Amino acid sequence: MSSKRFKELPKNTRESNSENIEKILPIIKKNCTTKFDESIDLSFQINNKQKKSEINLRTVINMPGGTGKKVKVAVVCEETKQKDAKDSGADIVGGDDLIEKIKGGYLDFDKLICTSSMMIKLSKLGKVLGPKGLMPNPKLGTVTNDVKKAVKDSKSGQVEIRNDKDGNIGVAIGKKSFSDENLIKNFSAIIEALEKEKSNITVKGDLIKTSFITSTMGVSYKVKLNKNI
Repeated sequence: MSSKRFKELPKNTRESNSENIEKILPIIKKNCTTKFDESIDLSFQINNKQKKSEINLRTVINMPGGTGKKVKVAVVCEETKQKDAKDSGADIVGGDDLIEKIKGGYLDFDKLICTSSMMIKLSKLGKVLGPKGLMPNPKLGTVTNDVKKAVKDSKSGQVEIRNDKDGNIGVAIGKKSFSDENLIKNFSAIIEALEKEKSNITVKGDLIKTSFITSTMGVSYKVKLNKNI
């Protein structure tokens, strides 16, 4: 049964014409009628059913407007790099000792960064880290010898986008409390990243079939993309 609050929200918005992000944001924020700071979320349906193979997108984006989230970062590295990791803001830093701790089930962190030489040891924990989406990956910038940059990127507003098996991508561009300017900056960064990913793959037709925007407890609206992706 829908709540009284939800019943008061606009109806059939998914059937409306698509609009530019600048026009939709004030409406989305007006629909944020809960007492908490709702997330502003994008969802895309990609054209992943190709003749030869399915498309699998996975990349990271530095969000210029921030994310509004605190990210707990762990770093596995050599002793010579541990001070750099700590000075850059890493919450948990270690070498073989941290690997053993993770092996025992310790996963109290949101992102794991690892240097190239230590990755040989850490890769054996794929069954522990993989299902949680925590396995470091060179493409995502989490297997690197520049731990300073990796930690700062993770802390300052970096998000991962990837599609599921049905071709859906979900990503937050910020919170209701964010200025429209910062939300638009984040939206643009995501669109640019998707455009770049399209140029690196073979896809027949547009990559993005549909795109919607909503808030955590709001209703969805079609959002117009300024570029053909």
